[in-house]
Amino acid sequence: MTLTKHLGQFVADLSPNHIPEEAARIARIGFIDSIGTMMVGRKEDSVRIMTEVLAPVDGAATLTFGDRKITAPEAAWINGTAAHALDYDDVTLRGHPSTVLVPAILAEAETLGSSGSDMIVAYLAGYETWAELALRETGLLHEKGWHPTGLYGAPAAAAACAKLHKLDAEKSAIAIALGASQSSGLMSNFGTMTKPFHAGKAAHAGIMAARLAKAGFTANTDALEHPRGFLHAISPQGNEDRTSAPLAGKEWRILTHGLGIKKYPMCYATHRAIDCMLDLLGDSPTEAGDVKKIEVRISENASKVLRNKQPDTGLAAKFSIQFAMASGVVANRVGLRELTDGFVQRTDIQDLMRKVDVVTTTEYDPDMPGAAIHDSVAVELNDGRRIEGVPVSRATGHPSRPLSDQQLYEKFADCLDAGASEIPADVLFARLLDLQSISAAELMAR
Repeated sequence: MTLTKHLGQFVADLSPNHIPEEAARIARIGFIDSIGTMMVGRKEDSVRIMTEVLAPVDGAATLTFGDRKITAPEAAWINGTAAHALDYDDVTLRGHPSTVLVPAILAEAETLGSSGSDMIVAYLAGYETWAELALRETGLLHEKGWHPTGLYGAPAAAAACAKLHKLDAEKSAIAIALGASQSSGLMSNFGTMTKPFHAGKAAHAGIMAARLAKAGFTANTDALEHPRGFLHAISPQGNEDRTSAPLAGKEWRILTHGLGIKKYPMCYATHRAIDCMLDLLGDSPTEAGDVKKIEVRISENASKVLRNKQPDTGLAAKFSIQFAMASGVVANRVGLRELTDGFVQRTDIQDLMRKVDVVTTTEYDPDMPGAAIHDSVAVELNDGRRIEGVPVSRATGHPSRPLSDQQLYEKFADCLDAGASEIPADVLFARLLDLQSISAAELMAR
């Protein structure tokens, strides 16, 4: 059986009776974190512009948990953009699975009248499909200029939506193949509104792929593994694995790879260095005026992703290790209120960014593609002293260093507060913890 057909069979066969509770728990965290980041991101200009331009008509899917209902494909597109707009959403498997899967599932589940249990199963269908594809590539997609979230997100969302529609194995495979043909996303657009657009477009693609497959649309059921198919097309060096036996349905990748929940609303490539800087400042409090130079050591790949050396907007600053270090010193934090144009443009921030030297390494962590073995920070002071942080190999929020339940709730509540949620944070959080026992309509209820 081909890879594409195997994934179609896996999706069709997936049942809530065969899902480990830990897998369901991680899926619920994906919903919690993605909905939180969607709520705070819904006030961004990218979301406003998309809503105005798409001009969606009335439908059954709730737009960013507000009081407007529109058609599901457009809701997934806009909500996915909102969830990724601040780059605060969870991360694993080289990208951001939940920011694609959750918006697609929410929109289509509400339209179909699905249960919360159906939504969890759909999430796992999408996650495991994403994992099956991402783990067949040893190269770094960023090196080729690809944004992995837009690439893996479309077929993964198609798998999730195929599950919601209860498609058979053949049509599920066609949906995944259709999703693969809609994959897109360029790294050159990082630091602009287009990066979150990639996530929203992938969510939209997943819904359309499942609906078209259900209606009889055709696609080749070897589209993933064909010599001119998805895996080969995106591979930077052409060394993709197109032949080994699929593991979806045999191993749960969500149990081994989990979700990294972001502590900071920044590109994930900055998080270990931010941890190091804040720990360093906790031990050795330092004022910006005392700093002569900041040396930050990260991987060469991370330095290419973090392309903005002297950003002047909050959006561009998300991809700047220079800003991350300056914000850490000046504000002793890197949070939502620092990722504003006004803060980024402050004279003390702009001056301190110029004092950041980036030292790169090509010694990569075998378990974290593209990341160094560890990231580290050293600060040279005007009085001649040099203070160094303890190198960090796993950021706070990584599955090996998870946020506590309280920290997860605090992030969720902060996001809902910043997004002016119509639903109290404690009410929505409780619903999501009990997602398997409620319906999509009950989740959305005002």
